[in-house]
Amino acid sequence: MRSLRTGLPLTSLLTGIAALAALLGAATTAHAADPPLRDLAAAKGKAIGTAVTGSKLTGTYGEIAGREFNWLTPGNAMKWGSVEPTRGNFNWTEADQIVDFAEAHDQDVRGHTLVWHSQNPSWLDNGTWTSAQLSQLMNDHIALEVGRYKGRLAAWDVVNEPFNEDGTYRQTLWYNGLGADYIAQALTAARAADPAAKLYINDYNVEGVNAKSTALYNLVRDLKARGVPVDGVGLQAHLILGQVPSTLQQNIQRFADLGVDVAITELDIRMQMPSTEAKLAQQRTEYETVVKACVAVSRCTGVTVWGFTDSDSWIPDTFPGQGAATPYDENYAPKPAYYGIVTALGGTVTEPPVPDGCTAAYSVANQWNTGFTGNVTIRCAAGSSLSSWRVNWTFGAGQQISQAWNATCAQTGTTVSCANTSWNGGVPSGGSATFGFNATWNGSNPVPTVTLG
Repeated sequence: MRSLRTGLPLTSLLTGIAALAALLGAATTAHAADPPLRDLAAAKGKAIGTAVTGSKLTGTYGEIAGREFNWLTPGNAMKWGSVEPTRGNFNWTEADQIVDFAEAHDQDVRGHTLVWHSQNPSWLDNGTWTSAQLSQLMNDHIALEVGRYKGRLAAWDVVNEPFNEDGTYRQTLWYNGLGADYIAQALTAARAADPAAKLYINDYNVEGVNAKSTALYNLVRDLKARGVPVDGVGLQAHLILGQVPSTLQQNIQRFADLGVDVAITELDIRMQMPSTEAKLAQQRTEYETVVKACVAVSRCTGVTVWGFTDSDSWIPDTFPGQGAATPYDENYAPKPAYYGIVTALGGTVTEPPVPDGCTAAYSVANQWNTGFTGNVTIRCAAGSSLSSWRVNWTFGAGQQISQAWNATCAQTGTTVSCANTSWNGGVPSGGSATFGFNATWNGSNPVPTVTLG
């Protein structure tokens, strides 16, 4: 759906993503399972994809895109305004670059998108067309673009965002000029141009069961009854932290029961900035929830994230004050969300081993009627040391951390996990590190058992 961020300078990269991840504390203390995401997904019979910017497919960006994903979606390069900015003059450079990269890395490509109300060339949007002319323009565009990549693309988002939030048809150039049957016409033209490619209708805010997704459901049911070629639906999944629909899996299943495939095509989960360890931990859980919903339904073909790194995300430019929506941070370090995807795909995430001579001790430094200050000290005996640390415990009486220092702490229910900051992960042989926090309590304040992991 949306434009990937373009024209942004890339941050200087640190070599070794795993090493960088270890330095970034709670968000990246865990290490990803050795297999990349694409191998984990393939073992489940699923795709794991990302939208990409063609000009960036070099260096670390290109290395991650090629290693971790088995599907690519051009973020902007195949939209009508990109390929035919002036009538009859075409620019296929970036689109070709992405397809060539995918073939070199044994990846499938999802074409995006043929018929949409947005990012069209001005000559098309501002023209005065009869219905017959508009119909010919659409047919010709589909024949040209799909035909150019015939046999090279696995799927196309043929029609993008046809509905309003209430389930009525969106008033667009296509609907106003051709009526609702423009959708059937576009699908039929795409099938003629490449009989082997899977053809999708793609929309946003259709992830859960609601008026808009029901309109899409009814459309697909009716198209199939008429024999119109529609192979799948794309649920974009541009989600907000804390608002993943509870009916996501149910919704995927009802489309699958129509006899079509389902793909999550543009997943990101944005949050109000700044990000915190608690928000990132919640984001990890929600990424895992979304991917698991797809894994659970056999006709859900896979999940594509809308850009894998925050430096390439459309969110900050479109939703001021929001961001951190993707699985990698702006320095290409995997965030907790990455590990949520790993877990959902059946991979394992392990904490770095803790030397036998290193321990953590919890103490209450000060307490008053509604709150207290706690301290935790990590110590390593002679001969043992740590390059990073994480301390975990479970509160027993409803205590709630409100502020922490010298550590990044996340609390979910009664479970607390605190990790080193970027500057105090090292505990030398015979040395120690201490962090503290303020918290509230009510009734009693028992000292929990802490583990160093």
